[in-house]
Amino acid sequence: MATEQIIEAREVHKTYDTGKVEVRALRGVDLAVARGEMVAIMGPSGCGKTTLLNCLSGLDAIDAGEIEIEGVPLAGMSDRARTDYRARRMGFVFQFYNLMPVLSSVENVELPLLVARVHAREARRRAVEALEMVGLERWADHLPDELSGGQRQRVTIARALVNDPAIVWADEPTGDLDSENAAEITDLMRRLNVERGLSFVIVTHDIGVGRKTDRIVRMLDGQVVEQELLEVSNGRAGDVGGDRHAADAARRGGRRLREPHRAGAA
Repeated sequence: MATEQIIEAREVHKTYDTGKVEVRALRGVDLAVARGEMVAIMGPSGCGKTTLLNCLSGLDAIDAGEIEIEGVPLAGMSDRARTDYRARRMGFVFQFYNLMPVLSSVENVELPLLVARVHAREARRRAVEALEMVGLERWADHLPDELSGGQRQRVTIARALVNDPAIVWADEPTGDLDSENAAEITDLMRRLNVERGLSFVIVTHDIGVGRKTDRIVRMLDGQVVEQELLEVSNGRAGDVGGDRHAADAARRGGRRLREPHRAGAA
């Protein structure tokens, strides 16, 4: 059975013109992500990781190439249609939380629903459910300043989940956390990926985060230079089908796939 691709990018180019210099941020990037896959995009600062995430999610326009999300070309959508699609089908997690300081945890989580004109009672119910998913229901009425860094990031993840997205985009989600909280947040994202079938695309410098995903996509100078398919044992023990899907998505990305070393292999 053919693997369903939730993200497909082909020959994507993006250049930023500052007026004095042109920066070729993306240079012919090919990438495919299977539905339910968890992928880490890694590489040195300035390699194009965040630019790629922004382009794939429709936050930034591309100069050339094609991007399809759930089989729909982004280029064929109007600005309003892209905004509506992000609100309905995507969740975002950022390094610095972006929480409203005067709102409680549950109010921060329900805010995107209220903006989308979901009835207040329904928005509150879904916000409470999202906080329960990340283990923060007891902190629903607390302000961000009353939470630890790890708890704030859990609120951010709950906010990303409240619209029941197909894809969650995470840009350095552990970058502002200590190692213990970073591990907890990574494990939480993996659990949500496994239990709810969410597709995660995570930009990170942290190899500890990358090693808990299905695949590491490495970038350098605006290009995908390597893709490493990992052992699918991070909450998916025995999930041979998921392993096969990740491999197929990597190969569809059009770049070299490197299998990790296995004990006892020649």
